[in-house]
Amino acid sequence: MTTVTFDPDGSMDLNEVLIKHPAYTFFMRAAGNSMTGAGIYPGDILVVDRSLEATDKKVIIAIVNGDLTVKRLRLKDGRAFLVAENEGYAPIEITGHMECGVW
Repeated sequence: MTTVTFDPDGSMDLNEVLIKHPAYTFFMRAAGNSMTGAGIYPGDILVVDRSLEATDKKVIIAIVNGDLTVKRLRLKDGRAFLVAENEGYAPIEITGHMECGVW
């Protein structure tokens, strides 16, 4: 059984609960519906920790040719793809001709 506790004096600090690496953490607001299958909807606030390593199958914030996007990173056979969690969007293969970085 899962239990919850109530903090009647409201002293819970969300920064302490949600942020492990304050110097590397920032907030972003999601736009678009490419990640609804992962539970990320337009208007959602994303807590992004830049100190974490981007690994296969993780949801990441990427900058591709100057545009920020949130996608799932997939690494296959030495190739990298940014994959949406919505069938209406094709995967983006990261190639040497693209400017790409991970936030």
